[in-house]
Amino acid sequence: MKDKFLEQARELIAGSFVMDAHFDLALDMDDRREMGQFRVYSDRHDDMIEAGGWNCLVSSLFIHSWQLPEMGLRKALDQISALISEESEQPDKIALCTCVSEVDAANMAGKIGIFISCEGVEPLGSDIGLLQVFYRLGVRAVGLAWSRRNYAADGCSFKPVRGGTKGGLTTFGVELIEEAERLGMLIDVSHLNDEGVSDVARYSRRPFIASHSNCRSLASSMRNLTDEQIKLVADSGGVIGMNCCSAFVSDDARGDIGALDLSRHIDHIVSLVGDDFVGLGLDCCDRLADFHASLPNLESYDTIRDHSHLPELIAVLLEKGYSDDSVTKILGKNFRRVYREVIG
Repeated sequence: MKDKFLEQARELIAGSFVMDAHFDLALDMDDRREMGQFRVYSDRHDDMIEAGGWNCLVSSLFIHSWQLPEMGLRKALDQISALISEESEQPDKIALCTCVSEVDAANMAGKIGIFISCEGVEPLGSDIGLLQVFYRLGVRAVGLAWSRRNYAADGCSFKPVRGGTKGGLTTFGVELIEEAERLGMLIDVSHLNDEGVSDVARYSRRPFIASHSNCRSLASSMRNLTDEQIKLVADSGGVIGMNCCSAFVSDDARGDIGALDLSRHIDHIVSLVGDDFVGLGLDCCDRLADFHASLPNLESYDTIRDHSHLPELIAVLLEKGYSDDSVTKILGKNFRRVYREVIG
């Protein structure tokens, strides 16, 4: 029976638009290119992306805390440079895109479309004028914070830590929302603290997303969204991307947390707001160069082992009775809708 659903999942994926709304691809490319490696996409990612049936990836620009504040802007530009270099080296494999129609054109040519997002606005410092520079460089989504404080907002920690009083968006953070929406950039609340999420809902005028966050009612990490926050994202017309990091999937310490556990987060969102507001933002990290070394307080692993294992999650949904239409929305149709509405 399970083989039946797995085959059905592969067929459905093959006929659908499939999008991962969060992947630290540029970080991996830049780290490895600094070590003298080239064609990182072909050598490390292409086989898994192709096997999983993906059409579009959103590559974040992630800055390690030890690189801040002095190297924030430089490392963000280095990562964009790595993406551009990789595209030049493998023009038959990947295409950097700034709108949905460019992704469609890339797919028609047999390529993966790649959007760029900022995971935290540390590279801007407090200079609002730099946002349009990043827009010109192709960035189309803006996560206001990673799990730390910056000039715009407070991030949320992965689990309780010692610290002072948290705040919501600063004046600079509100200005960023307004400028990003004027430019046609998508606001992302993943990693933002509760006060900040409420402020985004208050000040934004366009749909906003949580690119890689799960449900706090099922896994208590503050990185996950409360039921009320899920409703705020849905009310805006936005989408929530499911994160495969085991620490955000279950509070259990067992070592076999997997696709079934992740599917329960999809079930919960669908039960709250329907199937138009959930997608995939897997945040696959296990294969990324030295990534987990930068997160000493996060003991976790990817519940979807890598991008090639997507059919396992979809098979679980099909076995649960999800319709082909619902699964197609989750695979990428929902994120495609909000990206087209906000960025074009």
